[in-house]
Amino acid sequence: MAIVSVQIISKLLETKDHSILSENGLTKDYFVGYEKEIDFINEHFDHYGIVPDKATFFSKFPEFEPVEVQESDRYLVDTIREEYAYTIGVPVLQKSAELFKTDANEAVQYMIQAARAIPVSYQIGATDIVSQAEKRYDEYIERKTSEKEWYFTTGFPELDDEIYGLQRGEEFVFIFARINQGKSWVLEKIATHVWQLGYNVGYISPEMSATSIGYRFDTLYKNFSNAGLMWGKDDIKDDSYKDYVQQLKQRENKFMVATPADFARKITVSKLRNFVKEYKLDLLAVDGVKYLTDERSQRGDNLTMALTNISEDLMELSLELSIPIVVVGQANRSGVAQNEDSGAPELESARDSDGMAANASKVLSIRQKQDNVLEIAVKKNRFGRVGGRLLYAWSINTGEFTCIPSDGQRQRVERTTEHKEKKKKEDVF
Repeated sequence: MAIVSVQIISKLLETKDHSILSENGLTKDYFVGYEKEIDFINEHFDHYGIVPDKATFFSKFPEFEPVEVQESDRYLVDTIREEYAYTIGVPVLQKSAELFKTDANEAVQYMIQAARAIPVSYQIGATDIVSQAEKRYDEYIERKTSEKEWYFTTGFPELDDEIYGLQRGEEFVFIFARINQGKSWVLEKIATHVWQLGYNVGYISPEMSATSIGYRFDTLYKNFSNAGLMWGKDDIKDDSYKDYVQQLKQRENKFMVATPADFARKITVSKLRNFVKEYKLDLLAVDGVKYLTDERSQRGDNLTMALTNISEDLMELSLELSIPIVVVGQANRSGVAQNEDSGAPELESARDSDGMAANASKVLSIRQKQDNVLEIAVKKNRFGRVGGRLLYAWSINTGEFTCIPSDGQRQRVERTTEHKEKKKKEDVF
């Protein structure tokens, strides 16, 4: 308890904000060994309306050694409450154990009465959306005038029309499909596009080496023949690839690829947090959620529970670090389209991933149709419409995706064009 007591007193002297005590009901009883220091601070605040400055405090307590504090008020308050409960709770348990030796009924009655005096309280974080309305308005203006600071486009313009791109925070996107349907290509297409915008990207590749991901990157970015790169064929006959590599080295933003070996064969959300922080990543892509390890797992938990826990932790990570996180998963065999009109897999066919879909802000389903046509369906969109179905002519060798507009898309484009033309005329007058 001494450590957290010193931290709180040090923070009081540094910030001169008394609310950490007054708003959380922290009396001198919580500060075992530092009761006099807290008494002095409280008396000074009650009399003069401010926390004493450092010179005043140290003239009274010259032996006190302050520390630099980076922890949040929430952590400090929770910790000192927990330690205080431990301090007064242990003697209760010890006396109860002695009473149980002679009279169990008396021991139980003592425990019930004594437990009422133990301050078990939890600080519940919440936001008053009424008093925070002005802050919300300011954020709306920022979103309106500085769109790039709040959203990433995906590299699929038509998909952006459906889902409004990727939010830079509070964005956990789940992409699922059956095996060999193109979901990894779509994931890397999105990641490559965000990198092209000038941002740092992290890509977790459990099944492919960094070199193979690099060749796909070259294909998606500059349309080099993927087969030519992978197999050393003569599809690339001149020095264009060599020139491209030299130009690529001039870019300052990073595309970091990590494999399970880089995580000591155990990829956890905590390790992903460190990965994002270390390389200052603006987007995290995970090519296979089944390869992540649930840090909250308990004996008897099944895969569905593990994926639910992981998805919750990934959404919290997105909120904490203000980055979008995009992961791919696999659909059950029930998700296989039986005919050309069956469409992309539905949510219920996401293998063991009910929790993933529930926690995701957006869910995209993918199916590769005949004649190299890829279908992307919007199955969930927390902040917009669902049901969108996009078709792309896809060249796997050159990494090119060309939209095949539906009638509905053509009508929306026409309406948008008419609106823009009308707005231009209004602006003129």
